[in-house]
Parts: sequence; structure tokens; C-alpha cells
Amino acid sequence: MTNTELHKQGLLLFAEILTRQPEEIRLFTSSAMCRDASRALQEAVSSPVLAVAAEALRAISAFLRKDHQSSLPVQYRALRALLEAMLSRCMEFSQTPLNRRSLGHACSRNLEKATLRKGKFLLSTLEGFRNACRLAVEFQGEPSAQENPFTAPSAEKEDTLEAFSEFLLSACDSLCIPMMMRYSEETTHPNLMEVFLSILHSLFVIVPHMKVKFSRKLADASFIRLTLELKARFCSGQSHSSLNQVCSSFLYYMCLNLLFAPEKTESLSQEELPAVSEFLQHGLPHISSRTPESLAFLSDRQHVEVAARQRQYCILLLFYLAHIHDDRFVPDAELCVAVQSFLLSLQDQGECPPPVVCKAAIYLLAVCQDKDCALGEAVVSAIRKCLEGTSDLRLVYTHHPLLLRLFLVCPGLMGRFGHRVLELWFSWEESGYENLDDDSSPGRTVFPANFAALFQMLRSMPSVLLILLDLVYSSPVDTAHKVLIVLRAFLRENEDIEVGGLIRGHFLLILQRLLVEYGASPSGASGNLPLLLNLLSSLQLRTESEQELDSMAMKLLHQVSKLCGKCSPADVDILQPSFNFLYWSLHRTTPSSQKRAAAVLLSNTALIELLEKMLALTWTEADSSPRTALLCSAWLLTASFSAQQNSGNLQVHQTLSVELNQVLKALSFPKKSALLSAAILRFLRTALQQSFSSAFVAWVPSGGQPLSAPEDDVLAPLGTSQVLSLLIGLQNLLVQKDPLLSQACIGCLEALLDYLHARSPDVALHVASQPWNRFLLFTLLDSGENAFLRPEILRLMTLFVQYRSSGILSREEVALILQGAALADLSTLSKDTLQALHGFLLQVQRIGLLNDNNMTQTLQASLEGLCSRTFPAQPVFQDMLYPFLHLGASTWATSPRP
Repeated sequence: MTNTELHKQGLLLFAEILTRQPEEIRLFTSSAMCRDASRALQEAVSSPVLAVAAEALRAISAFLRKDHQSSLPVQYRALRALLEAMLSRCMEFSQTPLNRRSLGHACSRNLEKATLRKGKFLLSTLEGFRNACRLAVEFQGEPSAQENPFTAPSAEKEDTLEAFSEFLLSACDSLCIPMMMRYSEETTHPNLMEVFLSILHSLFVIVPHMKVKFSRKLADASFIRLTLELKARFCSGQSHSSLNQVCSSFLYYMCLNLLFAPEKTESLSQEELPAVSEFLQHGLPHISSRTPESLAFLSDRQHVEVAARQRQYCILLLFYLAHIHDDRFVPDAELCVAVQSFLLSLQDQGECPPPVVCKAAIYLLAVCQDKDCALGEAVVSAIRKCLEGTSDLRLVYTHHPLLLRLFLVCPGLMGRFGHRVLELWFSWEESGYENLDDDSSPGRTVFPANFAALFQMLRSMPSVLLILLDLVYSSPVDTAHKVLIVLRAFLRENEDIEVGGLIRGHFLLILQRLLVEYGASPSGASGNLPLLLNLLSSLQLRTESEQELDSMAMKLLHQVSKLCGKCSPADVDILQPSFNFLYWSLHRTTPSSQKRAAAVLLSNTALIELLEKMLALTWTEADSSPRTALLCSAWLLTASFSAQQNSGNLQVHQTLSVELNQVLKALSFPKKSALLSAAILRFLRTALQQSFSSAFVAWVPSGGQPLSAPEDDVLAPLGTSQVLSLLIGLQNLLVQKDPLLSQACIGCLEALLDYLHARSPDVALHVASQPWNRFLLFTLLDSGENAFLRPEILRLMTLFVQYRSSGILSREEVALILQGAALADLSTLSKDTLQALHGFLLQVQRIGLLNDNNMTQTLQASLEGLCSRTFPAQPVFQDMLYPFLHLGASTWATSPRP
């Protein structure tokens, strides 16, 4: 049939039948009949003839009635296809371009008629969609209608109420809302908006698991503002009461959805729900004023009755939720004044609002306040009163840097609530921590906005650092860990701010409290203690130059060493940062302070006993032991203690026993950890420099050790075989070409040759002239262009020159090396390389290996100029290892010792 009028009349008749059919008498006795009717309507609504499609829409609205769809199984797939066709036809018509060629009043009338036709067609479409939503709600109470019982278990669940409901939400999001928003740009009809908002409201019920996400999307799209503007325009007085009711209901459920699952604050509690639900239900229907009138009403400080106060609560909450979702349709300055008046009114009447209202008021005050104007004392007092009436500050906290600033800049709020607000700030801040602790480029790190704002506050208010330090001590471990990262990053990026004295004094009090609290068992302390010690170690790293240890520093040193003495080797998290702190304290201070610090540490017999246990564990620990970094620190501390005791002739309260054979074995058959080998080498180097005569270290023989030969007596406690075994071990370690390990190996080899030369020059010469040394040297030189300018290789060649090992390094080869150095750009070399090259040149001159004095003198003058300008007072080759615990992973560095 192609007769348009016949189509229209047929659809009109079908719609009348569908509408007038009694609910108790089923029109479609089978699902097949229902499916056929759906297909016929689908074809009709897709008609290019607008009049036919419009009649089809009315029929579809009548068709989408529960009694017409109750024949099982419900044809959800057919219904979906019908709705898709209906929405597609509406979208097609709404996008039809208008004929704007005619001019004058006729053109205006035509545009009005076209807009009116579009509105009617859109209204019919939305009414049909609303009926589909109502159908989905009604079927939720009928288990038999929720799923097609004849669907195979393995088939996709398309013919289910759940799939149909999700389709309704998706279709509304992608089609209904865009069409409605486009039409609203031309004109607004209250009836149309009523149907539209009722659809949105019903979708909260139809797809409950998506109601929060849907509410957030609506809020982000300014639907709070849209609904309030509708109410102000059409619902003043008693007009359009049904629209007012739909708007109020929609706002009520959207507000609750947003409050129950907020993104930046605590969820609404079940205890708060009755009060919040009550003031929303009573207040929302009475809000129908424009924004200026709403602000004036919120600012009213006359005696406010209960009903009016509930309206104020509603207005404040709506403005708050809009602000949270970046819909700032209220001017900040005017809103700030209104909120202040509201808080003062509460204080005048002695009222304490629900926490959610207090939360909204404080947030809006924080984000809308002029940053250059401080709050008055009366307003601060009103805020305090609201907060003191709240059981937990968490209930009124919203995560935002400006809210944090409000609490930190106001002394009246800082002292009472600053600690808790900072703790809440860190508990909510989740992003960016992994980048904060990257210290690869201090001073050039780009921080997230929230952290940049916090750092700015810390710079202007250093006393806040004390609160952060308390948080590291008292907060849950995950929060304390975040605070530690932020503190480390702040201290690293703001080296110009002197906070050492401020923090160290506070830290000392905390540490003393912890020691009293946990007594003889620090391992039972909270997980925050290692974080505190990490912070103390980080703070110590800021000391770049020699500084005298004051009384505060000495007290801290004593307390940390006392803490270590109470630990067992298993307390890695406590001992690692503590050892770092002790080691750094010994080496970044003046000689007189070094002596005092070493005396304090050597008097702690419990610490010495712990170190002895730690060193003994080296021989039994597996390669991948989590204690490897701690063992490194133990060896370095022991070496430092021995060096300081020997140089200062300090009193020894407890000797430390070490098996020499085990030390040599560890270097001859090293474990995988290059760091551990480097630390043991540093210890052995100290022992060699002291000729194994330290009053602090007691060298004990190993069980089953072979008898020494008579010619070994002069080398005691070493034997010739041990010396050669050690030499081979050092050669093998050097071949690994690890820069840190190589520096430690060369330092140990220098000390070994000095030790041998003092006892038997022939043995020293024999060791330095071993043929394998030449192979080692050329293996190292083959590691890249200008490899001879690496400091460890220069130091190695200096030894061969010193001991006249011409079979290892000939006169001609020395000349070639110096020629290469003369051609190099010395200004680009590191200070270690310059020092090593200078030492090599001096040794060559001393031995008299070169005849070209001009080149030698020119090179020497250049080196001396660079050396004196770069590091005037540093002795040569006094390389030291510095361990730093980096939040669970140990990192190391080498640096010349002052």
C-alpha cells in the first residue's frame, strides 16, 4: 500500500486500539504476534513521509505498555530495533536543514513553524522512549520477564531485561540527550523538558549499577544548572507544578547518587542519609529562584526558620556539587560572601548543620575566596564551631589544594585542624608519587599541580614540615609513605630553605618517644619507624660541606646508634637507614667532630656486637638476599670505625672479630653483588693501610687453615699464597669493568702493594710485575675510545710505573698515553680523572721515563691549574662509598672523602 492517508488512518486506528484495550484482556496472545506488530511499527516510523512517521510514534507509545508486551518470552531484541528506528528517524528529522532563502516575516513564521514541528516530533519520540523506560521499570519486579527462558546457555544474552536496560541508557546518552540539547538552543518547552527529565530520572532506577557514573556525566554536562534554570523560568509560584516535581525528583536522586559515591570526598554515611534526604525532599520543590535571588536568600542573617534553613541547605549543596563538577555558574566573589553570611547565621542561632552541609560550605569558601584577602575572625570562629560539632573531620573534607591552603594559612584553623587535614590530603592524593621520588634531575622536575601547590605552601610556611614529620610517625603506613616521598622531594628541590635544625629537633623528640615506647624491641615498632629513619637519612644528605656536629646532631647520633644496638640483623628496614645516617654523620663533618662522633659510636658495645653478627652473615647469605645492601653498609661502617679509631687513638670498649681467610675467600670467589664486593674491599683496604694492627678489629684464624711457610712470617698475617690469590681476585673483579667496583679494587691494590713494599720490596715488585697484569691492562684499555682516561685505569698504570714494571707498561707506551692526554680536552674530564692523570704524570716524572720535557711540563701546568681550581684541598684517590636507602632499594655513590 502506498496511499499516505491510508497509512495514517491505519496507524491512527492501531494506536486507538492499543490505547483503549483493557489491561486485563491481552491483545497479543503470543510473542510472535507482538514481534510482528513491532516490525510493522518499525517500518512505519522509518517512513520518509513525516505525517506517517508522526502517527507511528503515537502508536509506538501506546504499544510500549506492559500488558501488550507480557507474552513470554518478551521480545527485547525486537523492542530494541523498534526504538533504534524511532530514534534514528527523529535524529534524521531534527537535522533537516531549514529553508532560509525567504526573507521578512514570512521567513520568521516559517522558522517558528519548523521549530514547532521539530518540537512535536521530538516530544512524541521522547514519550515513546519514556514508555519504554517505564516498561523496563515494571518488568524489574517480574522474574519471568527478566530473561528469555528459551535462550541457549551459550548464546549471547541479548534477549534479557538487563541488556535492554543498558541499551536504554546508551541510547539516551548518545541520542536523546544530544537531540534535546540541540533543540534547547532554539527554544525550550516545559512539557518537552518534563518528559526528558522524567526519562533521566527513570534511568537511575533502570540501570542502578550505572547510576553514579551517569549522574557524574550529567553533572559534568551542567545539568544541575540546566534544571535550576528550568525551575526559575517556569516553576515560580504554582505554575507548571508537574515540571517542578519532575525537576525536584531528578535533582534529589542525582544529588544522592553524587553524594554516595563522590570522587574527591568521603561518601555520605547511612547515619547522615535520613537528615540529608529530609532537607532535600522538603527544600528542592521550593527552590525556583534565579541565581542572584538564591545568593540573597543564602545570605539572609535574620532569624531563619526550619523550612527556610532546609532550602538554604539545598541551595548550598547544589552549588557545591556543581562546583565539584566544574560547573561554576555562580560568581566566586558573590558566592564567597553568601557562604560567609550563612556560616555566621548558623553561629548566631547556635546551629550545627549536617556534616555534608558543613563540607559544602567550607569547600565553597576555600575555592571561591580571594587569595589576597584573609577571612575575618568571626568567620574563622564560625568554621571552628561547625568543625568541632563534627565527629570526624573526614566527613567534611573535600580533596582540593585550595581547601588545604585555607586550613594552613589561617592560624585559628591550622593549630586545631591542620594535622588532620594534612593527613586527609595525603590519604586522598593518589597520583604522581612515582615521579616525585625520581631524583635524576633535581631542580628541573615538573610536579603535578596538587604537589606544586603544596610545595608553595611549604616554602611560605616551613613550620608545616613539623606536622608532616608527625604524620610520618603517626599515620597509617601507606599515608606515611606518601608523606615521606613528598618531604624527600621538597627537601631535594628546595635546597635554599634551611630546615635542618627545625626538623632534627622534632625528630629527636619523636625518636626518644619511640625508644621509650618500644623499649628493648624496636622490631615491634610501627612500620613508620623505617620511614622516619629514611627521612632523617635524606635530611643528612643535604649537608654538602663539612659542618661541625652540634649538640643536637650528637644527640641524634647517640639515639640512632642506641636504636641500632637494640635491633637484630633481621630488622633490615630499621637498620639500613640508620646505618646510612651513621655513616654519613662520620664522613660529612670536620675532623674534630669525626673524632667525637666515632667515640660515641665505639662506646656502644651493643652496636659493635651487632656489626660483628652482620659481617659473619656475609659468608652464609645467598646472592639474592634482601640483606645484601645492609651487609654492604655494615662493612663500610666497620671500615669507618676502624679508620677513625686508629687515626684518633680512640678507646676501644668492644673489639670486633673478623676471619681473614673468609674475607680473602669472599674476594677470590665473589658473589653476584658488586656492591658487597666493593664494601668488603673498602674494609680490607683500611686493614692493609693499618698493617692489620687495629685495636678495634681482631683478626682470628679460620679453622683448618694450613701452616704458613717460614718466608711468610714477614708478610704476616698474610701468606704468599694468600697475596697471589687476592691479586687474582682483584684482577677478576677489575675485568668486570664496573666503575664503582673498579675504584674499590684499585684502592685495595694500592694499599696491598704499599703493605707488601713496607715488608718485602721484592714481593711487592713480584706482584706488580705479574705477566697477567699486562693482559688485564690491555683488556681494560680495549673498553672504548680514550679508555686510558678513565680514573681507575690511570691509577692502575700509576702503580705499574711506580714499581718499574716495564714488562707491563713500557716507556714507549707511557709516551703514547701522555701524548693522547695532551691532545684531549682536559676541561671536559671529571675531577677524579684529572686527579688520576695528575698523579700518573708525577709518577712518570719521578721515575724519569720521558725525555720530552716540554710536553711533560705543558701537560703538568694544565693539570695543576685545573686541579687547583676544581678541588684545591682534596687528597688524591681517597674514594669513599656512600650508601643511600631509596625507599626500599639501595643505591650507592662514590665521592672523594674530605
